[in-house]
Amino acid sequence: MSTPTGKWDARYLGPVPHDASYYGKCMLGGVIACGATHAGITPLDVTKCNMQVNSAKYKGLGSGLKTIIAEEGSRAIWKGVGPTLVGYSLQGCFKYGLYEVFKDLYMNAAGEELSSQYKGAIWLAGSASAELFADVALCPFEMTKVKVQTSPAGTFPIKFGEALKAMSAQKAETRYPFGSVVPLWSRQIPYTMAKFYFFEKIVSLFYTHVFTQPKETYSKPTQLGVTFGSGYLAGVVCAIVSHPADSLVSLLGKAENKGKSAGTIASEVGFGTLATKGLGTRVIMIGTLTGFQWWIYDSFKSAMGLGTTGGK
Repeated sequence: MSTPTGKWDARYLGPVPHDASYYGKCMLGGVIACGATHAGITPLDVTKCNMQVNSAKYKGLGSGLKTIIAEEGSRAIWKGVGPTLVGYSLQGCFKYGLYEVFKDLYMNAAGEELSSQYKGAIWLAGSASAELFADVALCPFEMTKVKVQTSPAGTFPIKFGEALKAMSAQKAETRYPFGSVVPLWSRQIPYTMAKFYFFEKIVSLFYTHVFTQPKETYSKPTQLGVTFGSGYLAGVVCAIVSHPADSLVSLLGKAENKGKSAGTIASEVGFGTLATKGLGTRVIMIGTLTGFQWWIYDSFKSAMGLGTTGGK
């Protein structure tokens, strides 16, 4: 698509101009993609968090679920679904929407030749910049979610509103609302950089080596199939990259670690444990989650006439 001035502009490379309406729709697509998917896997998340904070008791996904249900009832596997839905909806809004903004901004700053030459660097910079803001929005709700999910039964409110009030009332102890933002950045920024870089890279490989005709000549189901496959593979990489920091965020919510710094907890537990405990569950969870997030996001973009993400 030609620009109004006739000069190269990253905002005019797709099927429609990247204006305020475009970015707004991308933000809405991120809300839909992230909030629902994260909320839907709450039982896996509850089990994973408890495996990270009490590995002696919660040894695996199946046995951990059984233990939680046996001790607290079947509703316990949905603990934290409220803050999960709200927190990750906000995160998705900024993660996806601002990625589109920053990607265009950095491409235009670099110019046509450098943008083509250093696509990967632009993907990494755009995703890291977007996640910086996304995590600030997520942090209060992520802290609440972890506290709800990992507190022994009866020691902390489970209902969303009551849990938020308790976190605020106990902020000297819980460090609410932004006490975990640095560990969250250390988990989510590498995760998102991997998520967007490897997604864009795998999509590019698909359209270079498998689907070799122009992208727009393929049907929407084919394009969305590429989206899901690329998203799933990117999610596996994301899970491995971000797991140590994810374990650390969970351990910060453990009562025994009250007042301890992230560095102290990491040295006590050891990097090997942080990197491996609960990793198998998280690979399954994040691979599936990321695949569906990209599929939902691109389905929404496609329905809005914005086209799917990525290409050669």
